Amino acid sequence: MTAAATVAWLGALLAVAPAAARAAPPVAYEVVGDAIPAPLSGQPGDTARGRAIVADRQAGLCLLCHSGPIPEERFQGNLAPSLAGAGSRWSAGQLRLRIADSRRLNPDSLMPALHRSEGLQRVGRAWQGRPVLDAQQVEDVVAFLQTLRD
Repeated sequence: MTAAATVAWLGALLAVAPAAARAAPPVAYEVVGDAIPAPLSGQPGDTARGRAIVADRQAGLCLLCHSGPIPEERFQGNLAPSLAGAGSRWSAGQLRLRIADSRRLNPDSLMPALHRSEGLQRVGRAWQGRPVLDAQQVEDVVAFLQTLRD
């Protein structure tokens, strides 16, 4: 699948997502350098929930573009860096920013802002004003990615 086709497919999927699956409005956060140093939620991230979000093609959509050490999931993406070793390459804060709003680091990134709702284009009606992932889900994904050291 080409990058353009993947972006179109992702937009179409988000446009028809059920209203019950919508996340709470994004929480405010401070970006310091290339990271969001402070957790977005009051609870620590759960690695099992984070893994489930990464693997779920209806929730995190991560494997649409990324590959990762989740062998039971077939048809993993190759448009973006592998998630293997993410915990060795980036700190929790750096991962948090890449998940919340990767375009703060690279405005041309294909990765959608998963915890932002302002200033977005072509957002499905069910997702307007809501991020793809809520604050706790971001923390869960960060916790999981931090375990990926190889």
